[in-house]
Amino acid sequence: MRHRRLSRRLSRTTAHRKAMMRNLVTSLFEHERIETTLAKAKELRPVAEKMITLAKRGDLHARRQAEAYIRSHKVCSKLFADAKDRYQDRTGGYVRIIPTRRRRGDAAPMAVVEIVSPPAGD
Repeated sequence: MRHRRLSRRLSRTTAHRKAMMRNLVTSLFEHERIETTLAKAKELRPVAEKMITLAKRGDLHARRQAEAYIRSHKVCSKLFADAKDRYQDRTGGYVRIIPTRRRRGDAAPMAVVEIVSPPAGD
């Protein structure tokens, strides 16, 4: 039973799981839309939203925390440059998960994870 277990193990060791999350977050901010399994997407959302919150703060400590997690300096710079203007009026819900299909090989539920863009009126 999984009583009081907060996260999914995703059939990986701790080091592999952390590395995979770092790679997924980096890819999400680089491409702004990725496709992955639904379980990975649900684990990815809180991490990605924390990175956007750090970017909104924008101070040196927040930048260093984000740089320690995101694998690419270019992607991190892009995130910090865009986040303040893009999400200043939004208090959360920066990442959207859209369930799409079942993967052909193992019938795993797939989902598209995308960064929510501001409304066109802004």
